[in-house]
Amino acid sequence: MDHRLPMTLAGCGPLGGPRVPRVPRVCGTCGPCGPCRLQVPRAVKVTENSDGTYFYAFDADEGKRDTSKKISEMRSSWGATDAVGALREGADYLYELGQADLSMNVDTAQNSRNLDSLFTGKFLGHQSDIADGSLRKEYDFRTYENIVGDYYVAPRFLDAVAMHIVKNFLCDSGWFDKMTRVPLLLGIWGGKGQGKTFQTELTFKKLGVEAVVMSAGELESDKAGYPGFMIRERYLKAAELSRVRGKLSCFLINDADAGLGHYENTQITVNNQIVTGTLMSICDDPNRVTLYNTEWQEDKRPTRRIPIILTGNDLSTVFAPLLRDGRMEKFYWKPSREDLVEILWQMYKEDGLTRQDCMFMLDRYGEQQSLDFFGAMRASAYDQQIRDWIQNDVIDGSISEENANLSELGRRLVARKDLPTFEPLQLRLDELFVEGDRLVREQDMVNELRLANDYYKPQRKLGRSMIGLAG
Repeated sequence: MDHRLPMTLAGCGPLGGPRVPRVPRVCGTCGPCGPCRLQVPRAVKVTENSDGTYFYAFDADEGKRDTSKKISEMRSSWGATDAVGALREGADYLYELGQADLSMNVDTAQNSRNLDSLFTGKFLGHQSDIADGSLRKEYDFRTYENIVGDYYVAPRFLDAVAMHIVKNFLCDSGWFDKMTRVPLLLGIWGGKGQGKTFQTELTFKKLGVEAVVMSAGELESDKAGYPGFMIRERYLKAAELSRVRGKLSCFLINDADAGLGHYENTQITVNNQIVTGTLMSICDDPNRVTLYNTEWQEDKRPTRRIPIILTGNDLSTVFAPLLRDGRMEKFYWKPSREDLVEILWQMYKEDGLTRQDCMFMLDRYGEQQSLDFFGAMRASAYDQQIRDWIQNDVIDGSISEENANLSELGRRLVARKDLPTFEPLQLRLDELFVEGDRLVREQDMVNELRLANDYYKPQRKLGRSMIGLAG
């Protein structure tokens, strides 16, 4: 038989006082003198603590037993304020949270720690927003911890990127006066294969920057306006990363001229115009960026200013107003001979080559060859080891159509079992020169034959020409 006392809560008084439990004078099951011999409380004593909570105590019959229980004040969430500081003193926290375009702080949202484990499924212990899953989406936050090794960062490159990031964060902190215009964009451009992206990543790692990365392929879409939305979305994500987590952040767009550039005989799409206009708008007012390009609300928290870096080969193809001074700082990257020697030595020093050997390679092939060319030379040096493994350990014969064991090679590669372990090579210059000469011959054949001239008729000079800086 259940002899628990039925309790109800009285309504709050006219001044919003504590909710006092109303306790009946008799047991609801068997009366005051029933077999359960329950000590029926006579009165309830309520006291208020300094922290705003209330205690009530039952004075039991005959003074033999006291029961105490803590009651937390029924506070409304509309009266709470942000623990880390709201936009204005006394501002309502939920209102401010609702006004924010993006919130990465899932501690204040619905997450698995605030719900019964029945509804969180296999995500026990996983802190994530369960409302719509938007905060679980990956936005290419890169910490560059995967870059392991002793790589050379050119001092001139490091200075340009670090100066751009520092100036933008100082500008956001009010260090400059209003008459000083700090460009939000940094355009790093130069020849192919010169290490623009990799040098940028190495610089980010040294500075401790966590970047939001976007590729040129994402600057076009079958949905009109979607690339512009993605730019605003990732810019705001980088801003929230910096504000909420206290991280130095940056927005990096790789190969921007491939997605934004205007070339002969190519069509300019609506998305191309929208992306250009979106970047120009962010540059003009980086502290007032909205996700859906809606009208800015004056009572919103300003967006944290985040520097944007673009890499590309030819920025003259980009819409000229986006390149103007005040919006974009332009940095032409062409490694000097000293930079090339240091980069090559870092690449080959584990293979037994010296700085003098690296100078010989530069003298033989010239500084017009890209850094990728010298990397391909090193990779080609392992071809003979791979060929020997295939012939001796896998197919037991030559690599030819008549060999019936070629299927074994595919099985091992797919299963990732019984793969070889190659010994580090002690490279010699003569071996590298053999591979380098072969690569040069392949380059010359592509440039000389030009088979496309036999397959396609020359196009007439139609369409829009390159805009350039004078466009």
